[in-house]
Amino acid sequence: MRITIDRSGRLVIPKQIRDIAGLWPGVQLDVEYRDGKIEMETVSRVKLVRKGSLLVATVPRKYMRRKLTHEDTMRILGLVRQRKL
Repeated sequence: MRITIDRSGRLVIPKQIRDIAGLWPGVQLDVEYRDGKIEMETVSRVKLVRKGSLLVATVPRKYMRRKLTHEDTMRILGLVRQRKL
């Protein structure tokens, strides 16, 4: 898929890729230039996993710096409800 950068340096990620990657307005991305490629990664590493009838927020252990607090959980839940995560 080929896209074009506009005069302001912006590019549009095609909708089908945004949908697959879970990118919504307000999602933050880390952008790096590495080995001749531009790489983007979402800042949040929270994944939703279905456990029975529940969706459970999980973070791969390699990304955990500390245990999630109640406040962290409520903030993440708010973002999920707003479709920003």
